[in-house]
Amino acid sequence: MENTIRIVVADDHAVVREGLRAVLGSEPDMEVVGEAATGKEVVERAAELRPDVILMDIQMPRINGIEATRRILEANPEVGVVVLTMFEDDDSVFSAMRAGARGYVLKGAPPSEILKVLRAVAAGEAHFGPEIAKRLMDFFSAPKPASPEEAFPELTTREVEILDLIARGHSNAKIAARLFVSSKTVGNHVSHIFTKLQVADRTHAVIRAREAGLGREDT
Repeated sequence: MENTIRIVVADDHAVVREGLRAVLGSEPDMEVVGEAATGKEVVERAAELRPDVILMDIQMPRINGIEATRRILEANPEVGVVVLTMFEDDDSVFSAMRAGARGYVLKGAPPSEILKVLRAVAAGEAHFGPEIAKRLMDFFSAPKPASPEEAFPELTTREVEILDLIARGHSNAKIAARLFVSSKTVGNHVSHIFTKLQVADRTHAVIRAREAGLGREDT
């Protein structure tokens, strides 16, 4: 078919890939053109095959699905990424969205829901499934803190300032130059911020910061 949706399936479990291939292969408007078991492999497949849509698991070895999504879209912004995961926590949702994913469905969703999201994303739309849509609505309708200081009472004024710069996408070196301190000093502050906010990495720190209204503008 001329309008066949070309799909790459990325999941580190062979049984999951086989199940998805069976579901997608029975659809006349879909074709699975490739598979990947790791984040590194899906980045390579995306470059080789240039599919219309990638069905992307978040938890994969070497490079996770969110980082793989970011790399793929940097190289080819036209591909649609649908994140398929067992996780429904807010951090995963927002990390996937920030990386550029246009669809997000849970692994427990019925095949009809997965097909619906794939077709929507292939048509250039964004579709995050009913469960995820509800979580997004709940998040955006929830009352927000009045200020970053109220949102992060555990952080010092300097730490809030550095968190704001992290949320704007600045590296430690750039923050150090901006604040006229050493990179080591910034690194120490960043470590304290991660510990106090109980986040594992920069991505989750950025999510927390942006939820509180930091990192919205740069000067």
